[in-house]
Amino acid sequence: MDAISKLVEQGYNRIAEDYYSHRNLSKFNNELEEFASLLPKNAHTLDVGCGAGIPTAKFLTERGIKVTGIDLSDKMLNLARDNVPNAKFVKMDMIKLEFNENTFDGIISVFALFHVPKENHYDVFKKFFEILKPGGILMINSGVSESEGTSRFFGVPMFWSNFSPKTTLDLVKKAGFSIISEAVLERGGEYQYWVFGKKS
Repeated sequence: MDAISKLVEQGYNRIAEDYYSHRNLSKFNNELEEFASLLPKNAHTLDVGCGAGIPTAKFLTERGIKVTGIDLSDKMLNLARDNVPNAKFVKMDMIKLEFNENTFDGIISVFALFHVPKENHYDVFKKFFEILKPGGILMINSGVSESEGTSRFFGVPMFWSNFSPKTTLDLVKKAGFSIISEAVLERGGEYQYWVFGKKS
């Protein structure tokens, strides 16, 4: 497992700037708007797998939402600190979250869960549930077909791991979340499975 985290970390350290120069940074603005609209006033959110801080952390801080972002990649975190100086960014692995229970009003993790071995997905969702406050909002996405393995990504080895949407949804529910919405959506020419949940 640590070997997988290291592979993902080293990969993104190598491709950080190239990756962001090719990203469509507004492709899921509708989902970010929905997430922001569900949060209470003066909300504090956790951006899990924050990357370079754009679009998620930047979008949320510009709406007055406090953001803590975590990522494995030092290169990504340095970019995030430059891009979103009003947010806080910490190096941390999502399978080893070090936050107290009932800390955050919202947790968002997009384009990140599929770099975690699927055997750990349920534990990640359980931890998300624990560190959210009652009524807290979850927004995640994952891939649309079950798979696990390594492939080349921007010229470097990268690890990928997905359950089917049905299994992902079942695990989110099993972790305690009530479901606000869930759907396979096409954004920027790619299909992902998106889930909005609530800690009821």
